[in-house]
Amino acid sequence: MCELLAMSSLEPATLSISLEAFSERGGLSAPHKDGWGAAFYSGRDARRLRETGAASRSSGIRFLSEQEYRSHFVLAHVRQATKGAVSLENTQPFARELGGRMHVFAHNGDLIGLEEATAADLGRFRPIGDTDSEHAFCLLLARLEPLWAGSEVPALESRLAAVTAFAALLRPFGPANFLYGDSEYLYVHGHQRTQETSGRIEPPGLYTLCRTCPSRPEGRDPKPIEGLTLGLNEARQRVTLVASVPLTREAWEPVEAGEVLAIKGGQIVARTGAAAPPQPAARPGATA
Repeated sequence: MCELLAMSSLEPATLSISLEAFSERGGLSAPHKDGWGAAFYSGRDARRLRETGAASRSSGIRFLSEQEYRSHFVLAHVRQATKGAVSLENTQPFARELGGRMHVFAHNGDLIGLEEATAADLGRFRPIGDTDSEHAFCLLLARLEPLWAGSEVPALESRLAAVTAFAALLRPFGPANFLYGDSEYLYVHGHQRTQETSGRIEPPGLYTLCRTCPSRPEGRDPKPIEGLTLGLNEARQRVTLVASVPLTREAWEPVEAGEVLAIKGGQIVARTGAAAPPQPAARPGATA
């Protein structure tokens, strides 16, 4: 089972402890040794770093810690390969341009039969690698493309409706936890995953942690939220973290199965519940 991590913040922040704890699950405290990646948004574009080795042994993770990239919006993924070779093209998060901005996607789960059932629905988008996750991303982009075809930025309501319908499409094929960013909003879909305690595939698939922090006192270092080093700023800081499993001892909230969240500036601004799945039941053997 792969691991997902995302951060949305009101003011630019740097991931430190959470990214470190997250990367330790990439081949050290968990068996996710088949690659890792992170995308740091800056305006409409995203700085993306990916490697095919274990995150827990990666010099790239140390590089990120040294660079302290400040961002309002970060997505990260560590991989346990279940389909597709251990290669760069199969390493998440995936990214594509649509509507003059970079869209980024990361998924956790095996979507058994999705590619065969939706092969004709990708439009102009084609996977570079051979994972079901990238195929799902191309499918999402094909569904979103009409919204971004005009000169106006589509309303959140229409974007969220499209993401919610897409999430409902995926669920019958297997665990469909995903993070998706369009440079403005972070969309989170929680479903189910293999639980470490029971070994069964069941909810929750993702957790959230929301925190606020007052502005930096004059002449003092900023007090860190657990799991974050905050960028220096004069505004109050608000942060939402999303992860496959809680990374700290704080009270993380599970995302309900089938729920889709829209997050901006460190705040959950909209959410939708589970929609009726439009596809037949998933084929046996799906894992997360």
